[in-house]
Amino acid sequence: MKSLVLAEKPSVARDLARVLGCSHKQKHYIEGPKYIVTWALGHLIELKMPEDYDPKYKTWKMEDLPIIPDKMGLKIIRQTAPQFKGIQQLVKRKDLSELIIATDAGREGELVARWIIEKVHWKKPVKRLWISSQTDRAIKEGFKQLKPAKQYDSLYESAVCRSEADWLIGLNVTRALTTKYDDPLSAGRVQTPTLSMILDQEKQIQAFVPKEYWVIQAKIGLLNATWHHNGEQRIFSEAKANEIVHKIEKQQAEVIEVNRKEKSEQQPLPYDLTALQRDANRRFGFSAKKTLNVLQNLYEQHKLVTYPRTDSRYLTSDLEGTMSDRLQAILSAFKEDVQPVLKGKVLARKVFNNERVTDHHALIPTDERPKLGNLSADERKLYEMIVSRFLALFYPKYRYEMIKVEFKVAGHTFNAHESIVLDSGFKAVTGKGDEKDKVGQMGKIKKGMTFSVANIQAEKKLTEPPAQFTEADLLARMEKYGLGTPATRADIIEKLLSSDTIDRQNNRLHPTPKGKQLIDLVNDELKSPKLTAKWESELEAIARGKGKAEQFLKKIRQQTKQLVAEVKSSDKKYKAHNLTGAKCPDCGSFMKEVKGRDGRMLVCSNRDCQFRKRKDPKLSNRRCPQCHKKMEIHNGKAGTYFQCRNCNLVEKANKQKKTVTKREEKQLLKKYTKDENFGNSLADALKAAMKDQK
Repeated sequence: MKSLVLAEKPSVARDLARVLGCSHKQKHYIEGPKYIVTWALGHLIELKMPEDYDPKYKTWKMEDLPIIPDKMGLKIIRQTAPQFKGIQQLVKRKDLSELIIATDAGREGELVARWIIEKVHWKKPVKRLWISSQTDRAIKEGFKQLKPAKQYDSLYESAVCRSEADWLIGLNVTRALTTKYDDPLSAGRVQTPTLSMILDQEKQIQAFVPKEYWVIQAKIGLLNATWHHNGEQRIFSEAKANEIVHKIEKQQAEVIEVNRKEKSEQQPLPYDLTALQRDANRRFGFSAKKTLNVLQNLYEQHKLVTYPRTDSRYLTSDLEGTMSDRLQAILSAFKEDVQPVLKGKVLARKVFNNERVTDHHALIPTDERPKLGNLSADERKLYEMIVSRFLALFYPKYRYEMIKVEFKVAGHTFNAHESIVLDSGFKAVTGKGDEKDKVGQMGKIKKGMTFSVANIQAEKKLTEPPAQFTEADLLARMEKYGLGTPATRADIIEKLLSSDTIDRQNNRLHPTPKGKQLIDLVNDELKSPKLTAKWESELEAIARGKGKAEQFLKKIRQQTKQLVAEVKSSDKKYKAHNLTGAKCPDCGSFMKEVKGRDGRMLVCSNRDCQFRKRKDPKLSNRRCPQCHKKMEIHNGKAGTYFQCRNCNLVEKANKQKKTVTKREEKQLLKKYTKDENFGNSLADALKAAMKDQK
């Protein structure tokens, strides 16, 4: 008898198959002596849509809302139906004794597998593979320690509750708003309070009134000192600032206090997903989605890091024995940083805390030896961040001396301070200690000494408004209020961007006119982070077996009815911000301008009319030979041609290009390389292409 192994993605399935000795490749599975490995393509099953319950729901009507099925049904996703049918045929085999769930070890991964199992009517035993890395060693050990699937029933219940809650609230409120105000308006259990936080920040910025203030600085001896009174350095009166400057001119400064304190900074904990997304956004401008995608490659393809979608920054005690193997694995790539550790390890034991680890431990390197040359620039940046945080655990604390000197000048107080590094500790590897690593000027200053005062300046400044959120800021707020999970926060931000309720400019998130209007139309309760955080907390309790799914869904259904009723009875007004003066040639309605992937489009505002046309010429992949920007595609009397808007250079479309673009290379590779045959090089694929053309 054989075991059927269900993976989440084909790439993971291939790795599992190789480790389990499965080599007989078929279209929908890979078979071996003891195991048959198959895969999903992400989700193969989804909740039924309203029109699946009743065809009348295809047309959005306010009188049909709220749509609340007595029991939520499942359906096969049309785009991935062939793979589902392949699994469906597999489970009919009589030589299968059990099914092993090997999808991602998390809430969503559990849902992917359980819905497939339910839909294929699997009745035999089910076990669970629960691993935190995709290395061969982790896979082998995981299959030796398979768990009963029943152990994860609570996690599955939580996933179902999350999915049904998002369907009930998101779908009903979105339909209600869209039909009432005749414009695509999207609302949701998590995305709406997230949008609300961005709007609240914008309101603070708009309400801010700058104030003038002055800061007085002077050169006392060789030190740059600043005036202060009870810790406040700002003076909000120009007359007072000028008075102080006049009073201390040509005076002597007396040292009234020298305060020396030795301070230390603990080693930082390893990353969880949200902390990594925030740091990557600050350092490299990566969006949360980009960080997650790159990280997923490091996990699945390169097997260099542990499970990415973690919300823990601690490690379990049983991992302590694996530290040496991990250090040896990264030694060749990070020799200068690892060698000092191997000579005398000072492991920060605070990181081992079983009680602080949830489904997965912190994000750390695996025992796979890295080949940095195989990583993309973005993959390398993230990997080096994760490795640096990991290595910091083996370095001592960062120690420095803080020296603060206070002066009295004609009855006014000035101070100067500096830091002197005593031991750079872990900052030698994280690279954040350089700014303090210098010999100061205060080492010999003592109480009672006097110095001359020179270069007195009263500098005028303005108070600054709060800044718009970066994604790092927004992720921190979402984490604080428990909005979403590490795995979903990036998608929530992307959904807000794609729905045109927020915009990203210079790494800052701005609300759009549509977003500003939308938040005024939505029920106050739905846009409150506290309520949504409470829901997320209840979902987490269900996952831990401490909450009841029936009670949670009952509340969600009641909430859905209330939210829809409030939209129906609302007398608030809405005007589409992107309406143009142009009229639709088909129905006469005004056209709306929307942003598309390759330029601006004009779309009919009548939702029943499908007319749309391009406002800007379509951009091609052809690059201008002068400025190297993408050229526009135009159709003229002589046929299709390319034009550079910047240089006004024109090229005929039938002009033979001398080089093959990267995209064309990928297309050739895809065409001439079979799905399961990964041995062919690009050169082989190109040769095959040339033969075909002959």
